[in-house]
Amino acid sequence: MNKQQILYVKVAVWVLALLPLVRLIWLGFNDNLGANPIEFVEHSTGTWALVFLLITLSMTPIRQLTGLVWQIQLRRLLGLFMFFYACLHITTYVWLDFALMWDELLIDVTKHPRILVGFAAFLLTIPLAATSNSYMIKRLKTNWKKLHQLVYLIAILAVVHFLMLVKKDLTEPIYYAIALVLLFGIRLYYKFQTNSKAMLKAKAM
Repeated sequence: MNKQQILYVKVAVWVLALLPLVRLIWLGFNDNLGANPIEFVEHSTGTWALVFLLITLSMTPIRQLTGLVWQIQLRRLLGLFMFFYACLHITTYVWLDFALMWDELLIDVTKHPRILVGFAAFLLTIPLAATSNSYMIKRLKTNWKKLHQLVYLIAILAVVHFLMLVKKDLTEPIYYAIALVLLFGIRLYYKFQTNSKAMLKAKAM
């Protein structure tokens, strides 16, 4: 793909990525957020944050499986949309659910491990979002890649958070857990293949 085509794709990503937010706003104005609107918004924004996280993580496996590389240019944008929806998720919890009552919020976070896990995942996304620009990439150099490996831990914590939140039907979070395992599995397989080839080449020399 050339630069013009990539630009069109990025515009399409922007439009599609904002549709969940537009939907929430529409449902809110039409008083159609269900019996518990805050819970509905929390679940929706949290789910979309996880979706964008998994889509971001899928960019490299797609390259490994297909040889395509153009989608790698979307990774930063997709990651920022993940952070955007994660911020909405946290804001809904802190502002709408607890009305910025920090004492009660702290009690809830420490009392419920599922909240603590989710909050830990969110905190880890902050340095990634803050260093996602070209300036920080150049400034951090090789340390940038090491820092952004936190995304794997974030993904694990996010899926665990979802699993812990669901009390009865685990079907939905299990789907996300399976998707994450597959993405990790593909990466590990190709990493093993690369290491094996490097070892064979070293022995041949």
